[in-house]
Amino acid sequence: MTTRAAIWRATWPIGLVLLIAASLSIGAASLWNGDFSAGWLMMVSRMPRTAAAMLAGAGLALAGTVIQLTVRNRFVEPGLTGTPEAAMLGLLAITLLAPGAAIGWKMAAAAVAALIGTAGFLLLSRHVPRQDPMLLPLVGLIYGGILGAAGLWIAWTTDLVQYLGIWRLGEFSGVLQGRYEMLWLIAALAALLYAAADRITILGLGEDYARSLGLNYGQTLALGLGVVATISAVVVVTVGAMPFVGLVVPNIVSRWRGDNLRANLPFIALSGAAMVLAADVIGRVIRFPYEVPAATVFSVAGAGIFLWLLYAAPKQGRVHG
Repeated sequence: MTTRAAIWRATWPIGLVLLIAASLSIGAASLWNGDFSAGWLMMVSRMPRTAAAMLAGAGLALAGTVIQLTVRNRFVEPGLTGTPEAAMLGLLAITLLAPGAAIGWKMAAAAVAALIGTAGFLLLSRHVPRQDPMLLPLVGLIYGGILGAAGLWIAWTTDLVQYLGIWRLGEFSGVLQGRYEMLWLIAALAALLYAAADRITILGLGEDYARSLGLNYGQTLALGLGVVATISAVVVVTVGAMPFVGLVVPNIVSRWRGDNLRANLPFIALSGAAMVLAADVIGRVIRFPYEVPAATVFSVAGAGIFLWLLYAAPKQGRVHG
């Protein structure tokens, strides 16, 4: 292990703790007013918001890792496969057909629609030449744009544009106790991914090679797609879409630690949690006491990081876990 890597490992937990402390402390209402409202505010608003940002970031980073291995392209993420747009179509459908449906049914409808949308992208990806790695993300961008345009047309004709706008822009200002708990499902899905990490790694070698190694390719592919669709649906239903998280986080961790998926999964989850939490904290202080949505902050930063990933050559001697 290099000295730089050792220092990074030692300071990483400290940075995450500082981000959590900042998230719990920053807000329009003061926690230091000396009455009992401070504890109520912490339990009902600040702690759920912090947990929601971390869970959403961790889930989207893990989903990005799975989809990149599935299509064997590091420049693809759930936001470039039509998955969030398909989840929004599912939400629109259940909102129109059953306006009073419980949040669990809405999440289920979004997950099913997201699964169908992601499967459609995978079928489309089989016909895309792989010589240029940027071609598949561009196809996914067009595919997601078509699904998004269909959703916008439906929302426009049914007077649901405001709802669609909420789902398309990820932000945490509305997160309160009792309105974010579905995000804890991401923790269970993360444990499932860790248990299946070796099979998902083989999945990334390609269908022919995976079958030659004895992997049940169809079953593992269905598992990966189910995890990606469920995570995307839970995040969209709870806080809205968050672009770039599933793209930049797995690539950064891969450059830092190499390609050992089982060893990298905890770091991918923690890095995604920290980066989304940092975006939320920045969004709260940049125009205090007003807020800039975390998705907007992360989109600006993520675009710059993506350009760096695109043009910066990987350094030699990466640390492998």
